[in-house]
Amino acid sequence: MELFIIFPKLPVAAIAFYPFILLKRKEYKEDKVLINHEKIHHQQQLELLLIPFYILYLLNYTFNLLRFRSHKQAYLNIAFEKEAFANEHDLFYLKIRKTFSSFRWLNA
Repeated sequence: MELFIIFPKLPVAAIAFYPFILLKRKEYKEDKVLINHEKIHHQQQLELLLIPFYILYLLNYTFNLLRFRSHKQAYLNIAFEKEAFANEHDLFYLKIRKTFSSFRWLNA
């Protein structure tokens, strides 16, 4: 069961912050693809024990920002985001996902 918090001033549609999913709009609770994307992030966060996840996420983003010189490209090339975007439409992905799968996206 997901714990949703509606936060209208959120700059994006949703953010996973285990154990919560922050949503910009209440109706996004019904968006199965968006929620699956955030649940993939929950699994990543649990694997890395939360704090290391956020450190690696920010380091990956910073490296990508230096590399691409673009916020959008830096964000889209974060390994954790690559995994989530690639599998967000597969609503069964989390049932078959292998532990630490996000690391295989580092060089993808």
